This record gives sequence, C-alpha cells and structure tokens, in this order.
Amino acid sequence: MEFKNTLYEKGDGIATVTINRPQVLNALNPDTVQEISARLDDAMKDEAIHVIVITGAGDRAFSAGADLNIMQGISASKAREFSRGGQEVFEKVETLDKPVIAAINGFALGGGLELAMACDLRIASENAKMGQPEINVGLIPGWGGTQRLPRYVGKAIAKELIFTGKMIDARTAERYGLVNAVVPPDQLKTAVVALAKELMKKPRVGIRLAKELVNSSTETNPRTGFAHEAESFGVISQTEDFKEGVKTFIETKKPKYA
Repeated sequence: MEFKNTLYEKGDGIATVTINRPQVLNALNPDTVQEISARLDDAMKDEAIHVIVITGAGDRAFSAGADLNIMQGISASKAREFSRGGQEVFEKVETLDKPVIAAINGFALGGGLELAMACDLRIASENAKMGQPEINVGLIPGWGGTQRLPRYVGKAIAKELIFTGKMIDARTAERYGLVNAVVPPDQLKTAVVALAKELMKKPRVGIRLAKELVNSSTETNPRTGFAHEAESFGVISQTEDFKEGVKTFIETKKPKYA
C-alpha cells in the first residue's frame, strides 16, 4: 500500500498514527481510513509496541470528519458501503488487544469524533471542539456515533448533540465523560506520552483481558459478564505477570512485567 494521507512513527514502545491531511482539517476519505487500518495492523504485529496513539497533523484538527466531497450524488448502496467500511476499521481500533489513545488536537467532528470514541482513552487539548454535525448537511452519524456516543454521555445528551449538530468545547466534553483529560495545547504530546508510559508499566495480558471485558459489558447482561470476568480472572491468575505482581508487592518492590 502507498501511504499518502498518514504518517507513522514507532519508538519507545509507542506507535503513533497521524492523519496527515491538514489542508482539509484531516478529513477522512476511504483511502485514509484504509491507511489507518494498515498502520494498526503493523502496530499489532510488532511485539515491541505496547501502546498506539492516533492524532491529527497540525494544531487545528484531530479530524473534521468524513470528506463530504465523495458523498455528492452517492447511491444508497455506496453510502451503506462507505458507512460499513468506516465502522469496520473503527471496530478494529476498539478491539485491538493493545491500548489505543486518541490525542485530540483541535476539531474532532463527525467521523473524527467517531474515530476518537473508538479509542480506549482520549486526551484533548484545551482548544479542541467536538461534535456530531452530520444533521446539518442532512445526514446522521454513520461510523458508530449513534452507538458509542450514548454509551459515553447517556442518551439524552447524545440525542441533543446528534439532533442539533452543535459543537462542545473540551471542558464540556470532559464533564460529559467523553474525554479523560484536558491539557494546554503545548502539553498534549507530553501528557499522551506520559499516559502511554504509565500503561506500558502494566501487564499486557491484564490490559488485554480488561479491555475485552469492559468493551463487552454494554453488550451482555451482568450475570453473563460476571461469568466472563471470573473466567478471565482464572486465566490471569496463572500468568507470570501475576506471580511477579504478588511477589514484588509482598517484597515492597516495583514489578517488572514482560
């Protein structure tokens, strides 16, 4: 694959995928979405990578959403295909067995917000603006926004944002529980790297199993979820990471996980 719309950097256990279309506020077209998918595949295969970061080039936008130029005159079948293509890649983001952090450095609108919501954790700069403005051009969210947004902010606020298409600032998004933290723009990269390094100190198996359980918690009844949790608890109790964690806790030392 020829990469024209994304940048990719790996180092110190972190893989960073950067949407690189600043001239159009990092809008997402099908080629860009597929590039993101390919970058994720590489990060998944690389055992040296513990954490993945997704961000946008420049300081104006994480991503302003889907590139609407390709939507003009589109057929219903092509529109469904466009929607499913984005959903599948964003589901890959959500289900990767490595943690994914969104570094939201400006506008995260429409498909951009949907991509950020598929990530495990979100840190936003103070100048970030978020929203699902599709209704303003006669559309609805098509890359998971109607499903993920209510899970983060509740149905009432999700309906308000989707029905009105309005944007919210970073502090409001934090208050709604949509982002984990808000930092000054010049501290965004530092904050994201610090969080990534904190995650890297934790056992990989523990994070992977916890991610699977939390993701499925909205799709299963509590009794089924408890059973899955108990099964995973049994699995992790037999790992070297658990043995290391208990041993160093008793010895009041810091654990060193594989």
